[in-house]
Amino acid sequence: MSESSSPEPGGSPQTGGQSSDQTQNIATAIAEVSERATLLVREEIELAKAEVSEKATKLVKGAVVGVAAGVFLITALFFVLIGCAWLLYFYLPGNDYTYFWGFFAMAAILVVLGVIAGLIAARAVKKGSPPVPSMAIEEARKIRETVSAGADGDGSVHTSKGQGEI
Repeated sequence: MSESSSPEPGGSPQTGGQSSDQTQNIATAIAEVSERATLLVREEIELAKAEVSEKATKLVKGAVVGVAAGVFLITALFFVLIGCAWLLYFYLPGNDYTYFWGFFAMAAILVVLGVIAGLIAARAVKKGSPPVPSMAIEEARKIRETVSAGADGDGSVHTSKGQGEI
């Protein structure tokens, strides 16, 4: 009678073992979720860094081409002014030099190069602007939606295949 009536301090061996296994499984699951969340956050940060550096590179390239366009246009302005000076010299009495046509032709070439470089610069700046990691933000939004949509009111979480994976 003493064996059957006196309960063990930790409860029955079957109940204590199940509780210990459940606790261990929950702890393992929490650790796994924590590791995966940490890995996911690190990957999102890497994606954001890569995206921002790519856009910044495009902005720098656009700025460099824009500076080249400005140099072409300013040089063209100098050629136009020099051509105008030679044109005035041509109209003075006793001069037959027609050098000014070369200056005007060179100015036209530089204006065309400046316009082309300006268009290329504008396109590069437009592609790189604003330097915000939009892909990383979109991925984070999808992950948040997946996690919040997967959580039920009773606390259990259901995963969807293919969503939130990188």
